[in-house]
Amino acid sequence: MSDHLLAALAGQPNAGKSTIFNMLTGARQHVANYPGVTVEKKVGHFNMNGSAVELVDLPGTYSMTSYSLEERVARDFVFRDNPGVVVNVVDASNLKRHLFLTFQLMEMGRPVVAALNMMDVAESRNQVINLDLLAERLGIMVVPAVGRKGKGKEKLRAAMAKAESGEAPTPLNIDYGPLEQPIFILEKELDNDPDLPAPARWLAIKLLEDDAGVRAWLSDRTELLETADELRAAFHKSADMVPAAFIEQRRYEVAKTISEECVHAPDEGTFTRSDKIDSFVCHRVFGYPILFLVLYLMYYCSIEVGYELTNYTWPILAWVRETIANLLPAEGFITDSMLRSLILWLVDSVNSLLNYLPIFLILFAYIAILEDVGYMPRMAFLLDAFFRRFGLHGQSTLPLVLGGVYVGGCAVPGVMACRAVPDERARLATILVVPMMNCLAKVPLYILLIGAYFSAYKGQAMFFIATITILMALTVAKLLNLSVLRDKETAPFIMEMPIYHLPTVTGVTRSALERIWLFIKKIVTVVAAVAVILFVLMQFPGVSDESKASFDARADTAMAAFFKASAKSEYASAVDTPVKVDALFDYQQRYKAARTGVTNKAKAKAVDARFKTENAAFFLIIKPKGDKQAKIVNRAFKKLRKVRMKLRREYRNEVIDRSFLGSIGRWMEPVTQYAGFTWRVNVALLSALAAKENTVATLGALYQPSEGDEELSGSAVNQPLEARMVEGESGFTPLHALALMLFMALYPPCMATTMVVKLLSGSWKWMGFSVVYMMALGAVVAAVVFSGGKALGLTGIEAMAWFYGLAVAATVITGLITPRTRDI
Repeated sequence: MSDHLLAALAGQPNAGKSTIFNMLTGARQHVANYPGVTVEKKVGHFNMNGSAVELVDLPGTYSMTSYSLEERVARDFVFRDNPGVVVNVVDASNLKRHLFLTFQLMEMGRPVVAALNMMDVAESRNQVINLDLLAERLGIMVVPAVGRKGKGKEKLRAAMAKAESGEAPTPLNIDYGPLEQPIFILEKELDNDPDLPAPARWLAIKLLEDDAGVRAWLSDRTELLETADELRAAFHKSADMVPAAFIEQRRYEVAKTISEECVHAPDEGTFTRSDKIDSFVCHRVFGYPILFLVLYLMYYCSIEVGYELTNYTWPILAWVRETIANLLPAEGFITDSMLRSLILWLVDSVNSLLNYLPIFLILFAYIAILEDVGYMPRMAFLLDAFFRRFGLHGQSTLPLVLGGVYVGGCAVPGVMACRAVPDERARLATILVVPMMNCLAKVPLYILLIGAYFSAYKGQAMFFIATITILMALTVAKLLNLSVLRDKETAPFIMEMPIYHLPTVTGVTRSALERIWLFIKKIVTVVAAVAVILFVLMQFPGVSDESKASFDARADTAMAAFFKASAKSEYASAVDTPVKVDALFDYQQRYKAARTGVTNKAKAKAVDARFKTENAAFFLIIKPKGDKQAKIVNRAFKKLRKVRMKLRREYRNEVIDRSFLGSIGRWMEPVTQYAGFTWRVNVALLSALAAKENTVATLGALYQPSEGDEELSGSAVNQPLEARMVEGESGFTPLHALALMLFMALYPPCMATTMVVKLLSGSWKWMGFSVVYMMALGAVVAAVVFSGGKALGLTGIEAMAWFYGLAVAATVITGLITPRTRDI
């Protein structure tokens, strides 16, 4: 065995591939994306017989064709990265169906080991599998395993080592009967090429299947492609069946034969435990309330419980901010250094999102439990008939879930997953409504607005925004089907249900932490980069020279008044220059930060002692107690601090008002006022065009903390964004917040999603349409809700209830309309 082994893990969805991956790699794994695509790439490492093994978890796929992005990624990895062994994870309780992929992996010419997972499930169904006979018939090593319990790890590792070293038996070659002669002809022609990208027999089979990917690989072999076309046409004419269908049929026949020979199942056909559960969970009546309850419980756990946890995380983030601020150059009297301003801008932008990590952690854990239990396919089954009424498809479920039906998805993989939707009409409809889902990037804004303006109705408000999006998406999908998509074709929905599993604590925790880590990485990359750009756009061109001179003159007047008042005290020498006054402001700010959250008397005394030792005069000025001389300076200092705070606010507002981005935001106000948007909101929405995460990050920076404001409860620096926004937008009401939430729900996709829409639709026209129609729809809905609600005198929660009722009515009405269809 070599010093380093590259191995691949392949398998069909719901085969338990993730549990085998976790069993083999443990905690030594990371998640990224395959180069150039959005498909998730999970890589793990472990040691085996003194050699380092790198295990790549390929996307779950039913075949190795080139119809979907996942299939292409998996196939390309096998050929281009040339793994030393491919571990095929097979559901032992459903051998016949899973062998279909096994045959294709074997034909690809790489050493294959079959990991027969979920042996415990097979045993619970009284299935007895002859492992030796199965290995003999397949011509590969077969290892029994129970991934979620860690059983079979060492045997599987040993089998991988043998397969990579060439000790494995000869794999089965499926006899394709009347196609063997065409395969031989093509294989013979291919053998003349020393630079084949794959085994000649596999290429020959794929050419007969008319595989687009293989034809692209061999595009320079014109004569070969013509020969393949002739052979394919001849077979079609003689057998009245296209070769691809015959090959698929033949694989299923062989899989059935081997399964019947190797599996003894006396109870096959009986009512299993999963069947009993499905009779209730997937019931045509009870199934929907259960689905509804699952969704509501998720929102309660993540929003209600998670939001309470932010009370503990925000002080930590505020402490981090103060610690960083103390390491930077001290504040100026009116303006700060560019370095201090930029770094604190970045910290405020990122902190505004990091504060919601507890909510996301609970949310991701909940989703992982649903995935591990096996409820996700049941949801697809339940919703297929329902989705059909709106021109969608059962397989539209996965894109919508990835996009954020459960809240916390991403439109990019959601749109990419639309490849699995088999007909053009439903696929395009799904592509065009996936961006309306509650992607992870939108959730922080929802949580911010709900916390600030619907605090008494947190659960109900979050449930509203989570479900209103799917209602609007269904209505829009139906309208698209009745108009621009009416001539597209449709196809049936087919899905096999996996068995139910009990989730493991390790698997759920790992899944939640992986998604949290991906979220954090996106924050420190995309959000930080955009924050820098926004900082520049909001700092320049700056205030005019005349205005700056006016601010300086007012500052000098206030400083002179302070010197005059404090001169009557014996402590005047401690603050008799502007430099000393700036030092006092810095001292007071650091002291407040140190005392924030300190309730223990002993610790409070320790903080006081430390600062008293640092500068006894400053300490007495900010905490004069019974010292009459210190009180004289303290009163003068309070007046100076109020003037300074006012000057800083006015100066900052003027900088933003005159900035490039502020000008754009104000320019939009005459139009956006009908939706209740202020120029600050306009600026935040403009920043969201690159990535939705930037909305809250920009608001967090726009509503910056008001340092030194003792009139506020506690330290103003430690105020969460909700309080800062309420303070900064005094005229903003729950009705404004509702309009903004609905606009964000319908906001055009980010740039990354827009490009994926182009890729999946294959048309610049559909990409442009996705942007224009969502922008127009969002603007109309926000304006109607705000202006209409204002005219009718509705409160935010009342307008929310009315809009929800109208959305339900629109969904019901459009669902009853039967469009003209063209089934394939």
